[in-house]
Amino acid sequence: MAYFCVLFGLYEKLLNSVLNFFKDVKKNFTFLFPICLGVFVGIFLFGNVLKFLFNKYYMPTSFIFIGLILGSIPLIVKQANLKKVNFSHIICMLLTFSFSLYLVALEDNITNSLNINCNSYLIIAGIITSAGIIIPGVSKTVILMLLGIYEIYLSAIASLNLSILIPIGIGFLIGGIIFLFLMNFLFKIAKSYTYFAIIGFILGSIFVVYPGFSFNLEGVISIILFAISFILAYKLSS
Repeated sequence: MAYFCVLFGLYEKLLNSVLNFFKDVKKNFTFLFPICLGVFVGIFLFGNVLKFLFNKYYMPTSFIFIGLILGSIPLIVKQANLKKVNFSHIICMLLTFSFSLYLVALEDNITNSLNINCNSYLIIAGIITSAGIIIPGVSKTVILMLLGIYEIYLSAIASLNLSILIPIGIGFLIGGIIFLFLMNFLFKIAKSYTYFAIIGFILGSIFVVYPGFSFNLEGVISIILFAISFILAYKLSS
């Protein structure tokens, strides 16, 4: 969700509306309600469709998303409101990109064999994982895997195990507030650098989506769909 908010130019306004909700309840509610409603409707309408596409046509669907991500990068650069991109902006982007790759590399070596049911640990895990909800391009799934609770989290959702979900949810709430204030602070003091850091995270997240490639009909179709989605996203960005 955070990535699409950045893409549509709503991320900063969303942060301000959430953090300053009670300063102007009517105005902020009017802004936030359609977004929240759209999220729930989208999950309800397209959740099963996307699940079907990823299960049945994993490679082509993944390449469509990669094309959309890469094609939308120029729009995110525009939102940084820079007259000129400095070397320091590139360094900032490369640092977050490298960190994302590091997380992806760790994910490949993680086994979810931990049996963690300590409430304090689950709350802390929820706080850390909330970074994947608030910061665009940071994978919540990867963080859950790094903390060793990914399988526990999925099982708890499937079985509605409140003894697991409640402490994690408390952590999400606490961490969400912390990271909302952090991102809002970063936008105020270093807006352009924050956007380039987000770009680095988003570029790194491509390696989470990347399905591999096969030199067959499916691979050719995937490349064509990638090109189409990239061009469409780029045209919409310009």
